[in-house]
Amino acid sequence: MGKLIFVTGPVRSGKSRLALDFAKAWGEHVVYAATYRINPEDTEMLERVRRHRAERPASWRTLEAPGDMVEALAHLNPKPSGVLLDCLTVWLGGRMEASDEAIQEGWNRLLDHFRSAQWPTVIVGNEVGWSLVPEEPELRRFRDLAGWLAQATAAAADEAWLCVAGCPLKLK
Repeated sequence: MGKLIFVTGPVRSGKSRLALDFAKAWGEHVVYAATYRINPEDTEMLERVRRHRAERPASWRTLEAPGDMVEALAHLNPKPSGVLLDCLTVWLGGRMEASDEAIQEGWNRLLDHFRSAQWPTVIVGNEVGWSLVPEEPELRRFRDLAGWLAQATAAAADEAWLCVAGCPLKLK
């Protein structure tokens, strides 16, 4: 059974750096599972993606926003020595047109896959509920779902970490 680590915190808190440090210890065949689907017209985001790629070892494989992450991971050859999924909230953002139940079932399927995998996994997520309650119903729905997914992930994880201002704190 694979070890599951959850790293959460606010934006620009050092989450991705901590997750990279965990994954770098897992060998050369790490898979970076990116949940963002690249938009070639968004030059600012393309630059962010370029910087993220430059931080990863050249031997790592990148799996960019597959429709079915479990299926995509199952067909990798060679099998990964570890997986870094970045990030839960972007994954959620790409599925907001689905029902709450479908989103929760999809995330639970991913968590079950990572818990039974033969490799360790680190999942990065953003804490989105540390601010005002949004006026817009869809933003409240996103915040509520993100909170539920974060709780489910932390509960399933062997370790949970909170990063704030570049300082990691082990929660579990």
